[in-house]
Amino acid sequence: MTYHPKSEFMAVMMQRGFLADCTDYQGLDEALSKGPVPAYIGFDATASSLHVGSLIQIMMLRWLQKTGHKPITLMGGGTTKVGDPSFRADERPLLGPEQIDANIAGIKQVFAAYLSYDDTATGAMMINNAEWLDGLNYLDFLRDIGRHFSINRMLAFESVKSRLDREQSLSFLEFNYMILQAYDFMELNRRYGCLLQLGGSDQWGNIVNGIDLTRRVLDKEIYGLTSPLLTTSDGKKMGKSQSGAVWLNADLCPAYEFWQFWRNTTDADTGRFLKLYTELPLDECERLGALEGSEINAAKIILANEVTTLLHGAEAAAAAEATAREVFEKGGVGDDLPTLTLTADDLGDGMSIVQALVKSGLAGSGKEAKRLIAENGARLNDEPLTNAGLMLDAAALASPIKLSAGKKRHALVQLG
Repeated sequence: MTYHPKSEFMAVMMQRGFLADCTDYQGLDEALSKGPVPAYIGFDATASSLHVGSLIQIMMLRWLQKTGHKPITLMGGGTTKVGDPSFRADERPLLGPEQIDANIAGIKQVFAAYLSYDDTATGAMMINNAEWLDGLNYLDFLRDIGRHFSINRMLAFESVKSRLDREQSLSFLEFNYMILQAYDFMELNRRYGCLLQLGGSDQWGNIVNGIDLTRRVLDKEIYGLTSPLLTTSDGKKMGKSQSGAVWLNADLCPAYEFWQFWRNTTDADTGRFLKLYTELPLDECERLGALEGSEINAAKIILANEVTTLLHGAEAAAAAEATAREVFEKGGVGDDLPTLTLTADDLGDGMSIVQALVKSGLAGSGKEAKRLIAENGARLNDEPLTNAGLMLDAAALASPIKLSAGKKRHALVQLG
């Protein structure tokens, strides 16, 4: 791609690795050059927090605001009732209104760390699509909106095609999702002058639908820009750790665990992640990413500190780094380690070391914990743990014990 952008936002997207595709590079760049452009990303409220997989989109909105434009975080209070079928092998479970509202409240906390919500020209807005979807009249919607959609074209979209090719069920409810998302884009343009939808590259078909619908119904020109679907250099989906999703809300993933996730970045991903997930200058990202051997560890600590500071604040990042140094360099326990606190009832007549490894999040299952012990990957108070039948009782937990899985993952177990 040889296009040279005029606007700062488009330059950032291209230079830092955010850009997968755009519906009209020149048209969007011209619009961005003329003044604040309102742009949105939709987030469905299927859980009480977003995880690291959504962070690339959140950073896109943050850069949008930093370069003089207006971010809109669209909460899918309406569309969550349907469920996005994109690249899923099954239907999402349907949630009730109370659960959806509670999830939106949890997700709002994350956005507040990255965006400034106010009434200025570039102040972020949080909007719920239930505002217009909940009151739709079905027959009017079919007549006014449904007639603009070709089933043949919708069947050709990769997100639908992949489900059908695998002969997996795609309900009519989910099939409607792409029409509702297209309608969202049109309504945001009508109500708030929104010109741009951002999203992961799996949303391309939905974004194009919205642009097409808005052109047909409102005769307005709007744009779409997608980011790559990120995987780590070893092929894993971004945002997953050995113990599951890495959440952005501190109550689901404490700052230390979040910091540790970034500190454990592979050498090959460090430079790329510095560009995407921090605001360090590009040349500094490239310099740090090019370090080799033990020197790259310093770059990973900078990455972990920068990303954790953006979400949890500088104090939490410094505390996480101090704990890591205490644990790794001095063989100590560290104040911020993930802690499993057991009551006397939890402990009963004793808890197996295998259970303790699972409950503390160091192993995903009893089978995995036993394999970890068998392969000499587990440690108890920094000593090799070789006995999978070891039982912990009140006497063993008279003072907290430190469990380790490999060199980088640790947890404390204590009696409450």
